[in-house]
This record gives sequence, C-alpha cells and structure tokens, in this order.
Amino acid sequence: MAYDYANDNNIPEESRANMDLPKIEAAVRDILEAIGEDPDREGLLETPSRVARMYAEVFSGIHRDVSKDIKIFNEPGNDEMILIGDIPFYSMCEHHLLPFHGKAHVVYIPKDGKIFGLSKVARIVDTLSRKPQLQERLTSEIADSIVKSIDPTAVCVVIEAEHLCMTMRGIRKPGSRTVTSAMRGGCRTDARTRNEALALINRQRTS
Repeated sequence: MAYDYANDNNIPEESRANMDLPKIEAAVRDILEAIGEDPDREGLLETPSRVARMYAEVFSGIHRDVSKDIKIFNEPGNDEMILIGDIPFYSMCEHHLLPFHGKAHVVYIPKDGKIFGLSKVARIVDTLSRKPQLQERLTSEIADSIVKSIDPTAVCVVIEAEHLCMTMRGIRKPGSRTVTSAMRGGCRTDARTRNEALALINRQRTS
C-alpha cells in the first residue's frame, strides 16, 4: 500500500508541494536491491518511505524562502555588538549525502537600530542548513542573509562542525572538526572590529 504523503502533516509544507516523495521511495528501494539487500524483508519494508519522509525534513530548506524566518525590530541607538552563539545545526554534505553537524556563532553590529529577534538568527541557520550543503557555503550564506536583511555595520559568522564523511568513512578520524568563518562589513575591513568579534565568539566557545 502506497504511503499517503499528501496527508502527512509532519512533512513540511514546502516539501509536500515541491518534492517527488514517491520517486525518492522508489530510488531507495533500487539502492537496497543494488547493494544486495532484499527490500521486501520485514525489517526493510517501510525503509523507503521512512527515508523519503526523512529527506522531506532534512532537505526542506531547498524550497523555503529564508526571509520567512526573519523578524526585525527597531531599537534606535542600538549599535553595540550582538552575539548569538552555540547554535546547533545539522546539515548534509552534498558530496556523499552524509551528515555534518556542529555549532554556528553569529556576531553583528546593528545599523539604524535594526536588530533580529534572537530566535530568528537560529532559524536562518536551521533553514540554510536543510539542503545539500558545503560548510564553507553555509557559512557565507548565513552572513549574506543577515547583510541582505538588515544591512548591519559588521557581521562575523563562525561555524565548527564534524563531518561524517571524514569520521565514518574515508580517513576515519572521529572528533576532527572543521572551522569556517565569513566576515562582512566592518568585520572584514577593520581589524579591531574583527578581533573583538572573534574574541567574543572564543569566550562563548570556551565558557
């Protein structure tokens, strides 16, 4: 019996509208057969539909407009550095379709009193991570989304992550981390601003 994806309210709306979930299900069944498994054995009967529903969730950022996650407040005179740190995220490396996960740290200096609701920065990270990604690109996309939304004086984004394509296969080095950064505005052009932002992030990481 075919799974009723259209009426599964746990599947994000964007995925129901834009993803061919039955096609994913069929492809997973083909993969199981290709590796020498029996997709009709009891333990695997529901695996193709489970994977299709999982992909609907972990790749939902492909079809979601990140601007829907943004709410801006006006706080005149607020021009001090703001840190939203230790934002957990999970993404999928586009090279092997294996997860990478870690934490994002975002620092920005508002301009003209425009600030984010604190949870909205975390939502930006979450949405942009839910698609086939590269850590370097994800870091830049977060910074660019913040610049596009509020045109701040400065932005610094640092991501630290563990990649399962390095830890469970290939070189197999569990615990190794990759750190990437993206600087915009004053964090790129002014060494003092950049150093202050990085110092703030480092205090957050070591606290």
